[in-house]
Amino acid sequence: MKFPSFRSTEYIHAHHIYPSDRIIAALVLPFLPSTVTPNHITMVRFIATPFVLLLLSLQYYAWGVPLFLLVALTDAVDGALARTRHHITDWGRMFDPLADKLLIIPTVLVLSINFLDHYLAFIVVGVELLIIVAALAWRKEGRIVQANWWGKIKMLLEVTAVMALLFTAWLGWPLVPFASYLFITSIFFAVMSLIRFGA
Repeated sequence: MKFPSFRSTEYIHAHHIYPSDRIIAALVLPFLPSTVTPNHITMVRFIATPFVLLLLSLQYYAWGVPLFLLVALTDAVDGALARTRHHITDWGRMFDPLADKLLIIPTVLVLSINFLDHYLAFIVVGVELLIIVAALAWRKEGRIVQANWWGKIKMLLEVTAVMALLFTAWLGWPLVPFASYLFITSIFFAVMSLIRFGA
């Protein structure tokens, strides 16, 4: 598989480093080889997502739940790597948010069959699809579209909600109301991210 080009001319200096980036930079990044780039990690997320969805669809939760969490955490790792080492690229700005949505959207749909209100699942998925379409339209207009604080909080809420549903499915914990509240809250942050031209 050919990865995107990583010439130095493609790098864009980060404008802001978040506190979570510094934590990940201290605890995780020292263990990554210097040859690993944020785009490599994003590609791993693309490749691993179908396996996550297959395991969850087959209800192999003992494998699917930890793998989902690991794949979701790669979003934080590639973002921290990009911002702290100034390796933000146009490719990463476009495909990192897309990789997140390809993980979250099908997972929400799978879990909504048995554990989530279908109308709520429809709204969550619909807003995510709207963000994808809007981001594509904005890029055609020449706007810079990338993750922002609103989008990061939205992703954190969605991942936490999905994990709550997965623990409900796997261990029988009564976390559906908690997950529903998180999803409802995430919709607000998704709309705010959309207003701020975030992906």
